Amino acid sequence: MTASARRATIYLDSDLHKALRLKSAETSCSVSKLVNDAVREELAEDATDLAAFDERKNEPAIRFEDFVRDLKRHGRI
Repeated sequence: MTASARRATIYLDSDLHKALRLKSAETSCSVSKLVNDAVREELAEDATDLAAFDERKNEPAIRFEDFVRDLKRHGRI
């Protein structure tokens, strides 16, 4: 655990907690490391999504109804 680590209380479903404890024992990683890694991975995925949204912010918006009509008109559905 690093000096910058903060303590937090979280509530997990009992099955998730059991799975984490089993994985911790099997991989010799602490539950804290497993949770930190999972949260870090999820936040990295969010950052990737936000970057993609930012790249596409100037694209024109299209209504769902119009999109479906266009698919039908071109024989795609």
